[in-house]
Amino acid sequence: MHHYLHDISMVFAGEAGQGLQTVTETLLRILHKSGYCVFSCTEYMSRIRGGCNTTEIRITDKKRGAYLERIDMLFALSPLAVEHLKSRIRSGTLLFAEKTQFAERWDEHYIDTPFRKFAVETGSPVYSNTVAAGIVSGIIGLPIERFTDYLGEQFAAKGEDTVSKNRIAAKLGYDFGRRTAADKAILLPSPAASGSSGRLLMDGNTALGIGAIASGCNFISSYPMSPGTGLLTFLAAKSKTFGIVVDQAEDEIAAINAGIGASYGGARAVVSTSGGGFDLMQEGVSLAGMLETPIVIHIGQRPGPATGLPTRTEQGDLNLALHAGHGDFARAILAPGTLEELIESMQHAFRLANRFQIPVFVLTDQFLLDAITTIERKYIKRLPFESSIIKTKAGYQRFAFTDDGLSPRGVPGYGDGLVRVDSDEHDESGLITESFEMRQSMVEKRLKRKKALSDAALMPTIIGSLSEASTVVIAWGSNRGVLEEALALIGNKKLAGLHFAQPYPLNPEIKPLLEKRKLVVMENNATGQFADLLSLHTGRTISHRIVKATGQPFSVEEVAEAIKALIE
Repeated sequence: MHHYLHDISMVFAGEAGQGLQTVTETLLRILHKSGYCVFSCTEYMSRIRGGCNTTEIRITDKKRGAYLERIDMLFALSPLAVEHLKSRIRSGTLLFAEKTQFAERWDEHYIDTPFRKFAVETGSPVYSNTVAAGIVSGIIGLPIERFTDYLGEQFAAKGEDTVSKNRIAAKLGYDFGRRTAADKAILLPSPAASGSSGRLLMDGNTALGIGAIASGCNFISSYPMSPGTGLLTFLAAKSKTFGIVVDQAEDEIAAINAGIGASYGGARAVVSTSGGGFDLMQEGVSLAGMLETPIVIHIGQRPGPATGLPTRTEQGDLNLALHAGHGDFARAILAPGTLEELIESMQHAFRLANRFQIPVFVLTDQFLLDAITTIERKYIKRLPFESSIIKTKAGYQRFAFTDDGLSPRGVPGYGDGLVRVDSDEHDESGLITESFEMRQSMVEKRLKRKKALSDAALMPTIIGSLSEASTVVIAWGSNRGVLEEALALIGNKKLAGLHFAQPYPLNPEIKPLLEKRKLVVMENNATGQFADLLSLHTGRTISHRIVKATGQPFSVEEVAEAIKALIE
């Protein structure tokens, strides 16, 4: 008997090209429509065909944002899947696989599952993914009509024959799933009582793109690089609807300079890349610092150095964003951890960039961008739009000295003033100068905004109760979901968490939150980059660091075990 009343972890594994994405996308949409809480994340190899890719779908009785090491059901479309996932397979794992594929590897632990056999009976092996989705639908007990209706909508453009054969494949798989559920006495979580009407299903790329559009973004320039490409493709797809200029540049240097040029002309510009691509953009960052021109830079982090693991995940680019570009100038770094934070952080990034006339970084990673879950419509916020552009008058000085160091920002063609900028050191009007006095004044002007920037920094989200906690576990970026669930799993009131959606600059008001408590920082890099930053800026000692740099995200189990080991 197999009961999964609160939480089930289903993993689908197969070679690239076997239709894994189709299976999981179909199931996620049907499960969401049926009112289930779902979370899905993907790991895949950097290849077009072969290898072993996996997708985990969690069906839970409450919203979750992390992945489990534990596998309750494994749907293996390839023999390589079992070898690839052997460390996650437990004695209670149900293994669904087709016996004819496994030969001598087959044993009594497997459930002979006719993915290909039913597909061939339907007319072609290409229907294997529909069979697989049908089997899972049957096991879960979803109404078959919900599945066949979806297939009708999905394949309508390909003709009635395609729709009909997919429905036949789905029915064969569905009946097999129902029989298996009865034989194994499988019970799964019930759908959320609230249903799906108030919730949207989306991935991180979509949330990031919604945030960009909500901020008034009307220009993106990028040289594609995984996993930063998703923002480019999302905004490109919406470009006509929202009036967004999309520039796929010839390289990363051209991309950031195009973004800075667009911003100089008055656009709300973003560039998107990954760590390797951002290496090349750094001279543009210092140019933005000297020109005091706003630019939002999205870095979808993946393991480096160099090409690293192109399709895996890591939080290894915090120091890169923190120190990019030569010379002293202000910047801000945001690192959202949920769909809600992705939407808000992108808007916050544009507000900061335009208000303080600086480069602002948004750090995400492959795990966060590709993960799919739900968001309540009521939690999608649109922040007030702020424009910092003024209509210039004759005699306008782009770099005029002010009390807060922020010069009124004019753009060419809007007003009578001349908007002159230069990458060399310059005077208030933008003319080149080598005056030592002017140089000192300009450096002070560019740095004067740092105090206001720190004061405006987002405060961390408190997880649990700080008043009772003697140990605080700190995370940033995509680790919010796994920290929340690990702390809930441990259930110790002496533990609390802090999640930073803005790692830099740090708000001075955070210091009381860190006092008289043991501090533990967890992050997906080898050395603890945020732990160093936090210690440097607060003077607090970090007692322990939980780090990981394998190219995988943290699982709930490993974070919970690591924290328990520190407090026992």
